[in-house]
This record gives sequence, C-alpha cells and structure tokens, in this order.
Amino acid sequence: MAIEIERKFLVLNSNYKKEAFDKKSMKQGYLNSDRKRAVRVRISNHRAFLTVKGDSNDSGLSRFEWEKEIDLSEAEDLLKLCELPILEKTRYYVKQDNHVFEVDEFFGDNEGLQIAEVELNSENENFTKPNWLGKEVTRDQRYYNVSLLQNPFIKWSKGVNGDEMTESAQ
Repeated sequence: MAIEIERKFLVLNSNYKKEAFDKKSMKQGYLNSDRKRAVRVRISNHRAFLTVKGDSNDSGLSRFEWEKEIDLSEAEDLLKLCELPILEKTRYYVKQDNHVFEVDEFFGDNEGLQIAEVELNSENENFTKPNWLGKEVTRDQRYYNVSLLQNPFIKWSKGVNGDEMTESAQ
C-alpha cells in the first residue's frame, strides 16, 4: 500500500516564484469528494492522472494514496463527470536542500490562496523551511483540495490579526 506523508503550510509571500525550478498549470476534479476515499482526476501540462486518496491517520500527516497516469482524452471526459467546481491552480516546484516544496497558487473561487506542501519519507523527518513558509496547516482539513470544493476560499475572511483564516458566517 502506498502511503503519502506530507506537511502543508500557508505562504507568506510570492518569493517562491523566483526560486521555482518548474511550474505547471493544473485542473483537477473529484469523482468522489469524500475525505475518507477521494477520487481525483488531474490534468497537468498535457499529462493526466487518476488518484485515490484515503483518510489521514491520527497525526494528520499520512494517508493512503494510489495514482495512475491515464490518457489525456480520457481525463478530459472524466472531468465532465466530476463534482463542480473544477479546481484550477498553478503549481510551483522549489528545491530546498533534499526536499522539493510544491506551492499551489489557486484561481477561481480559491483565488488568493497559496499553500505549500512537502512530501517526507517519515513523519518525524527534519527539513529546512524556506523563509517564505508560514503557518503549518497540515491538520486543518479546510486546506485540503477536496475541502476547497465545498467551502472555497472566497467564503473565508481574514482573522483579527490578518494571518489566521476563518470561515465567514454563512
């Protein structure tokens, strides 16, 4: 069984763009947005993937992940069956020592949200944090891509100190 171990962080500024060695435009939709068994279709720079993700463990750092590359035309057809909205973002890749940070800049109803992720080999693995990395949000499910479908960033408001994000009254 494939296990993904990652940590998520908010981003303080856009300095990561200058440090990025690559970037990709992405569209992704969910055939099933249940957090315990999400099924995602992603198109990234003319390549397509079908991914199944399980629920996070108690620490919030690890979860089952299965991914397979699929035909681009099949992915485009599957996106038509996905729950709305389709997430659109640009992913920037930044190398920091032995790790690669993936920074997502979201568009549409999630415009303004920037989240950095780093994949690890173990939950207690040390890594160097870039100076543009902000508050850790690994355990905050609002920042999961699948959660951004039901509660997009546009519905959130800034906290009193400006750095905490809270859901707006609905």
